[in-house]
Amino acid sequence: MRVAVAGCCHGELDKIYETLALAERRGPGPVDLLLCCGDFQAVRNEADLRCMAVPPKYRHMQTFYRYYSGEKKAPVLTIFIGGNHEASNHLQELPYGGWVAPNIYYLGLAGVIKYRGVRIGGISGIFKSHDYRKGHFECPPYNSSTIRSIYHVRNIEVYKLKQLKQPMDVFLSHDWPRSIYHYGNKKQLLKTKSFFRQEVENNTLGSPAASELLEHLKPTYWFSAHLHVKFAALMQHQAKDKGQPARATRFLALDKCLPHRDFLQVIEIEHDPSAPDYLEYDIEWLTILRATNDLINVTGHLWNMPENNGLHTRWDYSATEEAMKEVLEKLNHDLKVPCNFSVTAACHDPSKPQNQVQLVHRISPQTTEFCAQLGITDINVRLQKAKEEPHLCNEYEEQDDMESNDSGEPSEYNTDTSALSSVNPDEIVLSEEEEDIDSIVSAHSDMNTSSVGPSDQASDFSASFSDVRILPGSMIVSPDDTLGSPIATEGKPGETVESGDGKDLMDVSLKRLSDEHEPEQRKKIKRRNQAIYTAVDDDDVA
Repeated sequence: MRVAVAGCCHGELDKIYETLALAERRGPGPVDLLLCCGDFQAVRNEADLRCMAVPPKYRHMQTFYRYYSGEKKAPVLTIFIGGNHEASNHLQELPYGGWVAPNIYYLGLAGVIKYRGVRIGGISGIFKSHDYRKGHFECPPYNSSTIRSIYHVRNIEVYKLKQLKQPMDVFLSHDWPRSIYHYGNKKQLLKTKSFFRQEVENNTLGSPAASELLEHLKPTYWFSAHLHVKFAALMQHQAKDKGQPARATRFLALDKCLPHRDFLQVIEIEHDPSAPDYLEYDIEWLTILRATNDLINVTGHLWNMPENNGLHTRWDYSATEEAMKEVLEKLNHDLKVPCNFSVTAACHDPSKPQNQVQLVHRISPQTTEFCAQLGITDINVRLQKAKEEPHLCNEYEEQDDMESNDSGEPSEYNTDTSALSSVNPDEIVLSEEEEDIDSIVSAHSDMNTSSVGPSDQASDFSASFSDVRILPGSMIVSPDDTLGSPIATEGKPGETVESGDGKDLMDVSLKRLSDEHEPEQRKKIKRRNQAIYTAVDDDDVA
């Protein structure tokens, strides 16, 4: 099965699908599935734009609304997770996942589904230590604090994913698992993104929660985005039992959707030819959702997950055969994900902008149907009931007034990694200090493409990419940082790169869309109270 993986989408659906079409014309065949690693930006209208945690200058309608309205349809089944720049009010309607548009499926806060026998899991958001042990207490209208905390990963989602026992084929996260850079070419990574050096050397770059999941799930593939750079790694896991083969995870992070950037990769993944070609629920995951239903917390209080420490009567919520059979019976042995997309909010009309659209905390019919079928409660229903109760309402308002900063509260992770101590000039920044950019000097002013709006000039975008070419083993990595980067190494199309033992490390060739050589252009970014940072990038801060 040919699977395309995209990094940060930033609402550029038209351009991603156009690039896929170009890859199909120049490649061996059609793409069967598209996986997007966050910052999808499923913006339906002006109200959704106000719920997206980006400075006003980055709030652009882009093109998703055309797929939401039915004007367009995704040409390939698309599955995505949330990042840290999303229409959070829209995604909040689907905490357990669902269709945001025909043929475009959101995995939810955390989720696992199957397609053609391939098991795909994911977790939305980014890690922030001080919010990690809180419940899902945010709901629209958001304030300056909750508009950010809404996309912070919570321990309940990680806990549920850690109940999984069956093998995972593909896993998606927005931010990188911490320490994954030690399994790839750090030298090349730091050459490309020198401002990561401090975090890499201190081993604080990335999400410790994602790292925990990587160690537990050991998926065959793990795809991420967020840091706006392409990076490959190969992590060899230790075998749990003697006599069993050790599993390995091929990690790949991709860039954001801009011309001349490595934001898209097509890879062949083994699938079950006898499996249906539609999305299916994962029975083990459904069973875990049902078992953990009573653990859902909709307050902002810090709390810990049940563990075997003598304080909890139950700490194992993994799915038993009996429990899975019971869930299967509740679903009448039908695991097909229903195509039940429905419009829940007014769609943007370019001819009639509605800048005063009221924000409403909506209950999605999809989520209602899913919860009724599985016998669980919609988190949003609990939130609405909590806000109606006086004592909980006061608590909610107190949480709204709290600023999202490290308050010194104890956490199982002692390092906050949602914002790097060194600044990534390539990332959208939210703080007032970061927004106050005095000057940006670029070699080419016409490369400021971070605020590209909907455009009908599709061919212009596709033309900015070079021919699809075969990478010489772009997932091959060496533990020796003194070696040349396997990602940056140039090779001839069709060339096979072998590992040290003479065997091909990858069974199939990977492909990407990029220029053969990118000009190294430097820009200076001057920020108040900060030093001058330089970066080898040709676009504005995005």
